[in-house]
Order: sequence, then structure tokens, then C-alpha cells
Amino acid sequence: MTTRFTKTFAAALAAVVIGAASLTAPALAAGQLSINFTPNDLDQQQALGAGLQIFSLMQGLSSTGANASQHGNNNGAGFNQNGLGNHGLIVQEGNGHQGTIQQNGLNNNCGLFQFGENTNGQCVQNGNGQSSLTTVFGF
Repeated sequence: MTTRFTKTFAAALAAVVIGAASLTAPALAAGQLSINFTPNDLDQQQALGAGLQIFSLMQGLSSTGANASQHGNNNGAGFNQNGLGNHGLIVQEGNGHQGTIQQNGLNNNCGLFQFGENTNGQCVQNGNGQSSLTTVFGF
């Protein structure tokens, strides 16, 4: 049964890849791809939060409050933090990025990383002790 499932899955995956390859996009098509990670486990939330704070310190930024590091042109970053112990980090590499972080609660950590061109990313946290990481690639 496992062999049959594996072969069926492989055939379905091949069909999807071939079908996607046959689609054509305009030469100047623009878009973005976002990847978000929000751990559900308390230990993972704390580890991610500590990692984001350490990364901020390594970049010469603060490990608390709001931090933005932008390299490029026409980038915008905004923060709205309500509560104590919140840490927001926006890193933007490239041009035309818009990033916002909104945190309501206590001891939240959010990292928003944007690369490429013309992305629009956000992080919203309502509650306490949350951590998340969002990476956006613009093309």
C-alpha cells in the first residue's frame, strides 16, 4: 500500500510541476512571496524571541522596542506597540518596501524581513508572549 501511495503521489507531483511550467507570465509581472513562522510551543516562542533580540543586538540595534534597518530607496517602516516588553524588528533590503508591526500585549517579539523590490509585509500580535518571523521576497 505504501508503494502505491508513493507512486501516486510522485505522479501527482510531476503533473503539478509540468502544469505549472506550462503557464507563462508576462515579462514584467511583479509579485511577492511571503513565508511566516509562528511557533505554538512556549519553548519555541521564547527561543525565537531570544534569537530576534540577539540578531537586533548584533546589528547594533536595541533588543527591546521598535527597530528598523533599511537599505535601499523608497522604503517605509511603521510600528504601533501597546504594552510592555514588546520587540519589533523590520529589516528591508532593496527598494519600495512597506513594512508594519502592530503589537498589543506584553513581551511579544516579531521579525519582518523584506528583500527584493516593492513588498508589503505586516506583523500583528494581540496577546502576550508571542513570537513570529515573516520573510517576504519581492520580484
